[in-house]
Parts: sequence; C-alpha cells; structure tokens
Amino acid sequence: MNDMPRLRAARRWLGACTLTLLGTGVAGAADNPFPERPLRLVVGFAPGGGADIVARLVAGKIGAQLGQTVVVENRPGATGTIAADNVARSGPDGYSLFLGSQSTMVVAPSLFPKLPFDPVKDFAPVSQMVSMPLVLVVNPALVPGRTVAELDEQIRKAGDGGLTYASSGQGGPQHIAGELYAHRIGVKVTHVPYKGESAALSDVLAGHVPYMFANLPVAKPYLESGKLRALAVTGLQRDDKSPAVPTMAESGFAGFEVLTWYGVFAPARTPAPVMDRLYGSIRSALDDADTRTRLTDQGFTVLGSKPAEFSAFVRDEVPRWSALIGDIGIRPE
Repeated sequence: MNDMPRLRAARRWLGACTLTLLGTGVAGAADNPFPERPLRLVVGFAPGGGADIVARLVAGKIGAQLGQTVVVENRPGATGTIAADNVARSGPDGYSLFLGSQSTMVVAPSLFPKLPFDPVKDFAPVSQMVSMPLVLVVNPALVPGRTVAELDEQIRKAGDGGLTYASSGQGGPQHIAGELYAHRIGVKVTHVPYKGESAALSDVLAGHVPYMFANLPVAKPYLESGKLRALAVTGLQRDDKSPAVPTMAESGFAGFEVLTWYGVFAPARTPAPVMDRLYGSIRSALDDADTRTRLTDQGFTVLGSKPAEFSAFVRDEVPRWSALIGDIGIRPE
C-alpha cells in the first residue's frame, strides 16, 4: 500500500499549523508590547545609601510611565559588582536593569582585573540620571577644626596611619576621594571600608572614625542637626543648596573633583525598541516636577542623558579613572 499521498497531506497540515501559530505569535507580540510584567532595578548597595535613595525616588515614576511595577532589589557587596554581574547574566529583554555608578562601571575595572563582567561590553547604558559632589564631613568631637586646612594639619601631626577615614567600600567615590585627599597631603591615612554608606556614616557619628567623604543626601540631616560638620564639597563649583561650604579646590587642592553619578544599565544586546521605551520612561520620570524637585532638594543635579551620550561617557571615563588610580597608587585591599 502506497502511503505517500497521506504523508504529503500530513506535511501540508503541519505546515499550515506552523504558519497559523507563527501568525498568532506575531499578532500577540504586537498586541502586548514591552513590558508585559514587572521589572526589577538592581542596586549594588545597601538600603539607605545614595544609590538606594535615587532608585526609590525614580522607580515608581518609571513604573507609572511603563504601566508596570519597577521593583528595587538591593544586592550589596564588592562595590556593586555582585549586583552588576547578576544583571549582566540576565536576559537582554529589558526586565532586569542595573543602577550603576562610577565606582562599579568605571573604577572597578582598574581595581579588580578579574571582574566577571566587562562594564563596556556586557551592558547597554540607558541613561545617566543624576550626579552630585561628595561632602567632606567630620565628627566635631574628634575634629575641632572648621576648615580643610585645619584637618590637613591634624592629619600631618598624626603622621602616617595616625588617623582613619570611613567609606562605603573599596573603589567607591568616598574611597577614591579619601585616597586622593591623603595623596595630595602626602600623609597615609588608614582606610576603613564598610558595607554601605549608612554603616560608614554611623561610625563617624558614633565617634569611631573622625571623617569621611559622604554623599550629600545621606549626610544632610546630620549636618542640619549639627552632629556632623561640613568642611568642603568635591565639585569644582559650590553646591547651590550649601553655598557657604567651600570646594576642595578653594581649600588648597586645585582641580580636586570627585563626583557621584547614577545611571540605568540594561544587559548588552537589549533590543533597540526596548531601549527606547526604557529611556523614554526615565526621561519622563526625571522631567516630572515632583521628582525633579525631590532630587534637587537632595543635592543631585538631574541629567537624563540619551543612551548614545551615556555610552560615550562611560567609554571615556574608564581610561581616565584608570590613569588617576594608577597615579594615586590605589591597590585592592
């Protein structure tokens, strides 16, 4: 018995079913554009720090623009590289995002040569959202001086290793600023790294460590209450919200600039339409009057750069920071 006619008929039936299913899939995709489920914004630092503050301020607004919840997920440790690696390994579909900073995306490659990810090759920058200077804060009970020059003198009198400073962790802006400051003075100061900025600031407040470079939003309430004293900011211009506080450059350290910035990164190879949708939601969130006011009140400068601009910025910053770290002589601890 010849089964060929029946085989040909079966093949035609299977082909028709396949075309029908493909057509249904395309129609379904068109009817249900990105995003179809909640997103996660992974933060590489503990709750309460500058990165966490920014993430929680903008996540709700971004979610409202996308029509989905954006869940802030804290994965602290190793200068944000644990969180970055988690997102780098996620699918390039736009549902897993990383709130990156200069410490993770441009400084870490120079400090940790065996990183499990490449900040340039493994990520698609979406938007650099905000930047701000750090503020050099001291515990008044441990540092009686009211100027950077007086702190300089106290450090020199203590000698190499005689004083300590706190930071949120190795490779973070607080660490870089602290080492740059000590390098410019010419005296070694002992670095005390913590797992997050809130923990570091708590020990400065408790009198265990005399000073640190802190993010403005985190230090602000303690400066206002008098529990901490501000000596200088690390931008080249004075901060609009604290015009009486001089810059490090004005305090005898020409060209001293260390800024904190935060931006959103997606995994590499995230489709262009998804990137456009993400950038549009971030730009709208940052243009929201309430969000902008809350960010600027915290001491941030709102940026909202486009993906191409942010990508170029990151590519340029990696070698710049590599040269600076080499000059200062910072090594992994």
